[in-house]
Amino acid sequence: MSTAAAAAALTPGRVEIVRRAPKRNDDRVILHFDYDCFYASVFENLNPSLKGLPLGVKQKSILATCNYAARARGVKKLMLVSEAQRACPDLVIVCGEDLTPFRDASKKLWSALRAHSWNGRVERLGLDEVFLDVTDVVAYNQELLNRNALRDSFFHLSRQDPENGFSFDGGRFFGCVQPPIDPRNDASDLLDNPLCVRLMLASHLAGHLRHKLEENFGYTSSGGISTNKVLAKLVGSANKPKNQTTLLSLREDDVQNFIDGHKLRQIPGIGSRIAQLIQDHVLSAANNPDSAADPGDQTPIRNEITTREVRQHPSMSPELLSQILDCPGLERSSGDKIWALLHGVDVSEVKAASDIPTQISIEDTYMARPLNTPAEVTRELRALSTSLVRRMRADLVVDASQQRWAAYPKTLRLSTRARPKPGSAAPESFSRCSRSQALPSFALSLRDGTDAVAERLAAECLLPLFRRLHPERQGYNLALINICVTNMAVVAGSADESGGAGAGAGAGGRDIARMFRTQEDKLREWTVYDTSPVSVPTPAIVSDDINATPPTADVESPTEEDTGSWIEKWVEQEEEGSGEAAARKPAAAISSDPPDADAWGDGDEIQRCRLCGHAIPIFAVSAHERFHTVGD
Repeated sequence: MSTAAAAAALTPGRVEIVRRAPKRNDDRVILHFDYDCFYASVFENLNPSLKGLPLGVKQKSILATCNYAARARGVKKLMLVSEAQRACPDLVIVCGEDLTPFRDASKKLWSALRAHSWNGRVERLGLDEVFLDVTDVVAYNQELLNRNALRDSFFHLSRQDPENGFSFDGGRFFGCVQPPIDPRNDASDLLDNPLCVRLMLASHLAGHLRHKLEENFGYTSSGGISTNKVLAKLVGSANKPKNQTTLLSLREDDVQNFIDGHKLRQIPGIGSRIAQLIQDHVLSAANNPDSAADPGDQTPIRNEITTREVRQHPSMSPELLSQILDCPGLERSSGDKIWALLHGVDVSEVKAASDIPTQISIEDTYMARPLNTPAEVTRELRALSTSLVRRMRADLVVDASQQRWAAYPKTLRLSTRARPKPGSAAPESFSRCSRSQALPSFALSLRDGTDAVAERLAAECLLPLFRRLHPERQGYNLALINICVTNMAVVAGSADESGGAGAGAGAGGRDIARMFRTQEDKLREWTVYDTSPVSVPTPAIVSDDINATPPTADVESPTEEDTGSWIEKWVEQEEEGSGEAAARKPAAAISSDPPDADAWGDGDEIQRCRLCGHAIPIFAVSAHERFHTVGD
């Protein structure tokens, strides 16, 4: 019986908590690549004269990142530019607010790694990290490994081409190993362990791929090799930069000891809010066993508590973790997941590679100068909309000369984050408010220029969404605006739909709506039509006014001039603070038709219910009457 269990048994009225460690599956082999100082490396590759110099990449007034030459001079990431220049007067500052070169470089490196995948499971994490599931490649080479000639081993990169590969020493690991191997032991003894053989082969594959990235593209990277994504990412940080580490589990507790040595916040998958809630509970229980953590406490997290302290807390269990994390905004019943991560267990799969992104997002922050007026918001929405349209065309149009989309998004989303109003005692909140709508078809028009589409998107979609999020006239105090298109629909004939590596990542399968729209043409030659005249009874129109006449007014659509000037009218209205909103908006659609009738089509197929007055299609009148009968 464990110490905690014995103490529970001796404590009157205390219920013993059974805490079983989740079982870890070591059947997979996962590689993790993290490009060293990626943003700075992009500028160094574009301008080789910057190599060796202390280099910082700024975004607004913050230093987003810096290279290792700058870090050796006392410069750190997320420093104010002014502080970084005081720490290193020779620091070279470049502007990194345009993410286009970083996206292009990231896609190029990801494509190079994907070319060495057999199962297509190559997942990007941000712009500078990639996961590879190489279980099948390693298993194939494990079968071909010759125990009698380990020093002259050959790693096969293709099943079809036996000469495509590289030579390696099969009697040792490539790079670092965690925990370190005792040099007094014969490394070949490790080959009696099938898991060690797989990890040894994977270490050589990771080293080969890292060498290719540096040789062909000029980017160095750090690598992690293990049996799941969390462990691979965590162990890859052990020997940065320009190195790699393999996590071994020769003994039962090797992986657990490795996990226990990390701070709670360092574990991938455990965010700052989750770590703070768990830490507050553990520390408060240690100081006062009868107290509990306050979920609303906004005290900054102290990175002192380790995974071991959490895991070995006397009352810690998946059930207790679920109770601690039962707060608004957090996933319900997440205790089992966090409990597994504390033991190095991660069952998440490496996602299949896809040329089509799951979403395209553009955002900007305004921490130093929050947005407060309609004119400022309009300016930023126009700029973000232009960047979004350009990204859509760059990432989703496969052949601009043929004007063809590989996929198109269906949903447009606007998100904002506001800071507390000046003088307010409310704590800083990092939550976002969002509104979404269907992406209009004009946003996919390739005949119109980027600026014209972006201007219309801002006027007709983003500004109305913003008004729904922030109905006040001014004083928004916005620190962030994000616009995003998502819910991708793959166009027929694209690589992802026809069985490419990324099939399923963004594909929506068959377009059912299109099938219904075209079914009449497809079935016409097998359809028999009755051309005899059909007499249609005239439905009775029920109205409270006996002199009422059927509506005949046409629907008036907003003109191009109205739409184009909406932005200016809205800005004028908000800044002047006079007049009703409806008087300043473009001409709305005018119709005297009953609102219910519009939803069902032509008026000659509608009949009004005598009891409730709703417009009902003729075929549904009898069912509607039965509804009233049941209700009575």
